[in-house]
Order: sequence, then C-alpha cells, then structure tokens
Amino acid sequence: MGTNTILQPVIALVLWTMIMWLWMYVTRIPAMQKADIDANKMVGGKGADLDAILPPNVQWKAHNYNHLLTEPTLFYAICLSLALLGAGLGFNVTLAWIYVGLRVLHSLIQATVNRVMFRFMVFALSSIVLIWLAINAALIAFQG
Repeated sequence: MGTNTILQPVIALVLWTMIMWLWMYVTRIPAMQKADIDANKMVGGKGADLDAILPPNVQWKAHNYNHLLTEPTLFYAICLSLALLGAGLGFNVTLAWIYVGLRVLHSLIQATVNRVMFRFMVFALSSIVLIWLAINAALIAFQG
C-alpha cells in the first residue's frame, strides 16, 4: 500500500462514524415511537429539538454522531495530505491509529455513561494527537 497506509485509519473512522449513525437510529426510532412522535407530521426542525422529548441516553448517540462530523474532518484532511505528501507511513500512521482509537473511546463514553470529564480528557488527548499530525504535515509541506 506504500504511502497510502495512512488511509486505513481514515477508512476505519468513517466506518466507525457509520456504526454510530446506525446505533443512533436503532435507539432513536423506537424512542420516538414510544414518545408518540409522528415523523410524517414533522416539518423543519433539527435533531437537537428532540433533546426536550427523548431520554438523554437516546440523544447521546445523536450528539456523538454530530461530534464525529466536526473535528474528524480535520483528521481526514491531514491524513489525505500526508498520503499525498508521501508521508503516510511509520509514525504518522501510528498517530492516526491512536487518534481513531481515542475517537472510538470518546464515542463509547458519550453514548453510554456520558461522564463529561472522561469525555473531555479523551477528546483533549485526541486533539493533541491531531495537532501533532498537523505539525508533521506542515513540516513536510513547508520545508524549504
């Protein structure tokens, strides 16, 4: 696979995001039915509107799905940049897998026990790993 080894953690995080999407709907649709919410009559609105109606532990999955669509987009961009720069091997791949592992752990914490301090610690660690990857990419991209 050469310089594209870093694409493996990228694909893994996309797949994890889709697992969270599935978990969100497997729990949210029955909760909506139990709350007698008729989706056919809903006009406009957003998922967060359900926070006042559905149990928090149901909404946690939706919140996490949304989180997986924010900072990880930077991860995708950096990993693709590293692959294009020919630096998608070795330590950068290790950092990428660490990032993915931390994001999966963050998801599991948020979707189950949702302890904010645990979530924050894992999020902060994943952000540090992402910053490290970005610095590595910048050092290569901007070297004179």
